[in-house]
Amino acid sequence: MKVATSFQMGEIDRRATSEFSIPSLILMENAGIKAAETIRELFPDLDQKNIGIFCGGGNNGGDGLVVARHLFSQGLDVGIFLVGSKEKLKEDARINFEIASKMGIPLLELKESDIKEAEDEILACELIVDAILGTGVTGPVTGFYARIIEFLNMLGSDIVSIDVPSGLNVDTGFAEEACIYADHTITFGLPKRGLILYPGAEFTGDLTVVNIGFPIQLLTDEKIRVNLLIDEVTLPLLPSRFFSAHKGSFGKVVSIAGSSGMTGAAALVAQSTLTIGAGLSLLGIPSSLNSILEAKLTEVITVPLKETKKGTLSSAAFDGIIQMLSDCSVLALGCGLGQNEEVSKLVKRLIKEVEIPIVLDADGINAITDDPSVLLSGKSEILITPHPGEMARLMAMTIDKVQQDRLSIASKVASEFNVGVVLKGARTVIANPQGDLFINYTGNPGMATAGSGDVLTGMIAGLIAQKLNYIEAAKLGVYLHGLAGDLVVEQKEGMCLMASDLVRYIPGAIKRLKEGK
Repeated sequence: MKVATSFQMGEIDRRATSEFSIPSLILMENAGIKAAETIRELFPDLDQKNIGIFCGGGNNGGDGLVVARHLFSQGLDVGIFLVGSKEKLKEDARINFEIASKMGIPLLELKESDIKEAEDEILACELIVDAILGTGVTGPVTGFYARIIEFLNMLGSDIVSIDVPSGLNVDTGFAEEACIYADHTITFGLPKRGLILYPGAEFTGDLTVVNIGFPIQLLTDEKIRVNLLIDEVTLPLLPSRFFSAHKGSFGKVVSIAGSSGMTGAAALVAQSTLTIGAGLSLLGIPSSLNSILEAKLTEVITVPLKETKKGTLSSAAFDGIIQMLSDCSVLALGCGLGQNEEVSKLVKRLIKEVEIPIVLDADGINAITDDPSVLLSGKSEILITPHPGEMARLMAMTIDKVQQDRLSIASKVASEFNVGVVLKGARTVIANPQGDLFINYTGNPGMATAGSGDVLTGMIAGLIAQKLNYIEAAKLGVYLHGLAGDLVVEQKEGMCLMASDLVRYIPGAIKRLKEGK
């Protein structure tokens, strides 16, 4: 599913009318009908609620007026609150306002001078439908509109926003001033970026996307480069198995990981490669850690390598790693390696000389922050998997800067260094060098825990070993990683989630994806 900007969604609206001869009034009618149907589904007790529908003067308000008409026609207790003057209604909204008036729907015009006079009527609303501002907001909402929004937020009633919570910038996901905090948002055609990305997702609440009759050609336009990872996208990527297979059929992963005090990172990445289905997992570690990890990992082959006096891998470990890589499918590099000059030399040399795909994570990324251009020297596909802090160090910028523009930053790095990028965090972003972006919709705050990224690195590497390309593996790995986290919190409190839980729930995540539940 594509994810649109406000401009792209406006173009879809325009083209639907100009190229496909669909009148805008029909699109508005369809939007209102679909929204009314969805509200019915969301609230089975709707016939017991006093419903207040707050409409602005634009097309968003027109959608709200259609919702009001259809719910009123079903015998529900509906009242319309027009935010502003009816004289300023746009054409399609004015038509629906006139119909609603003739139907006898209770209607109150809210003007700045008489907000207090309407307080009793507003306070009686048990369900608020927000159709005030729509997608056109680009700056702060102030004055009269801000006071209305803040008042509605304070009511404590359920709020359903139509298309977008009023006050939210749907391109950035930020709200500079007042913004509706919706419990549910019903959006039309395609999800908008700001509804998916944080902090916009906090204002959006639960999101429902409905089709209002836009031609499929417009909704799948390749010029819209941002995509949402959902079941329909990831299910076809699952590797298949055949009865005559053997462990060599599903690839061999080499993980170079760990240092003194960081054996857990090494264990998690190596174990995850097998749990996701790789045929064989080799783990290269500082020699002093071999006995620990040999005892900890039953199915993983551990290989002791040359180390420094501080218990990190030495640059002299290079030859041993090259021997490990014989007949291997993918290299997972960086989890828990530590940060020093020897590690940096080793990582840079491996990037330059290894001829199989590399998944570069954690200290592997930290090792090249002084010279990220080394990524351009790679002989094979490279996928980097930074969290915001690692991306900030790599690009010499602040974490806030990264978080404020996750899509653009991920795309810039992918294009500039010809790598795949997995920018981790709430709504993980995946970017390829060609400019395509993917936003993950699975996962939860409980996954913000040590080792979670190591598990993801192992999962992606294990999928590459099973013959997925590095972007396919990233999409499926990120989606299943988040889904595993969601399954964990179905069984235990999210604040108690540990990275090892994610490894245990990978099989359940795969099963859930296959079953489509």
